[in-house]
Amino acid sequence: MLKGDGHLSHDLDPLDQGPKDACGVFGVWAPGEDVSKLTYYGLYALQHRGQESAGIAVSEGSRILVYKDMGLVAQVFDESILGTLKGHLAIGHCRYSTTGSSVWENAQPTLSSTDVGGLALAHNGNLINTGELAERVAPGTTRATTDSEILTAILAKDRSEPIDEAAARLLPMVRGAYSLVFMDEKTLYAARDPQGIRPLVLGRLERGWVVASETAALDIVGATFQREVEPGELLTIDERGVKSQRFAPADPKGCLFEYVYLARPDTTIAGRGVQATRVEVGRRLAREHPVDADLVIPTPESGTPAAIGYAEQSGIPYGQGLVKNSYVGRTFIQPSQTIRQLGIRLKLNPLKEIVQGKRLIVVDDTIVRGNTQRAIVKMLREAGATEVHVRISAPPVAWPCFYGIDFATRAELLAGSMDVEEIREHLGADSLGYISMEGLTEATTIPAQKLCRACFDGSYPIPIDQDKVGKYVLEARA
Repeated sequence: MLKGDGHLSHDLDPLDQGPKDACGVFGVWAPGEDVSKLTYYGLYALQHRGQESAGIAVSEGSRILVYKDMGLVAQVFDESILGTLKGHLAIGHCRYSTTGSSVWENAQPTLSSTDVGGLALAHNGNLINTGELAERVAPGTTRATTDSEILTAILAKDRSEPIDEAAARLLPMVRGAYSLVFMDEKTLYAARDPQGIRPLVLGRLERGWVVASETAALDIVGATFQREVEPGELLTIDERGVKSQRFAPADPKGCLFEYVYLARPDTTIAGRGVQATRVEVGRRLAREHPVDADLVIPTPESGTPAAIGYAEQSGIPYGQGLVKNSYVGRTFIQPSQTIRQLGIRLKLNPLKEIVQGKRLIVVDDTIVRGNTQRAIVKMLREAGATEVHVRISAPPVAWPCFYGIDFATRAELLAGSMDVEEIREHLGADSLGYISMEGLTEATTIPAQKLCRACFDGSYPIPIDQDKVGKYVLEARA
């Protein structure tokens, strides 16, 4: 499944899949508001985080209705469907699968019904002890294969106690990354894992409250940012307001890759704007890897902020050397091998009059398998560029993520088996420079010890039994 609008550069070659985004979650408690439409627009703002499926659960106080389907938010919902989803609270989800197959049964929100009521849940992240948790679910209870469905089943299993109490007992036993929004018929809940690996924020409406994966989703529904949901915190939101309880001590390890790639540029994380971080990374990249050139160009749109920063710092003019076709959808006919060999220009095409005779610096966010960057270098040379220097605004991605980003295995990651010079030769570039880990970390203004940097350095903040994780993922995807 292809990625969101902010990251189309890696789709130049449809078979060269870059890192897949995490999911997006949204929840709203707002009596008197059209909560299904608020959720729709919130998910629309989070569409870049997942494009496989979308869903909304809503309650008017006595029952939960869920509507979900495969596809983009705007494909799944229309006015007539949203008109049937009435209530005072809702949760929503847009999904990229990191565990579980890409099928309707695994679309979210998940729903579990019992004699005393229902529970709907949406999850961003990935658990690493799903197998242990699954042993607590009765065989045949669920048809789905996701860690999210297992959490839902456990929480709904015993409705004799309040859901927030059940969650406070369960969540300390859950290992991995999770930002959750869940609901019963009357109340909205939100929780974030003790490391806070995946983002989650709280916003205020005139007549209610919103929780969402990113601040950009608060902006689009007119909610005022209040604060981040703290790592290890559980929120209960109802007519009495917001109740907070801590189910585990906070040990912050926010995902560094959110700054590089996942989050929208107009989102704020830990008080730092993502766009400002990416521009600063570009400035540092220019200081760390200077080169004589005539023009700095981005790989649109993912490389744009860092390219702006690189140009500002270096004094080399910034320009547009590649044009993106904005109207190529995420599901298009796969090109034949003949067309692929000619160079895939479905997504990007060089501006010959701009690049001809120029020494170019091409800025992008990441290199995963490298096929896309290799094709770009080749296209620019064919368009008349005399030199092509590649600059990357992240360190080499050499390790897989087990916390909600579906990277390739280490064997498939270019930096997992090649050094920088070998990668440069593979791309056909005149030079190649990656931002240093220190440069990237300092640009975020977050202390290194409060960031998860595992995809860059292989140091996992939550210990990983990779054999077990692999077993669970393979079982889930079977």
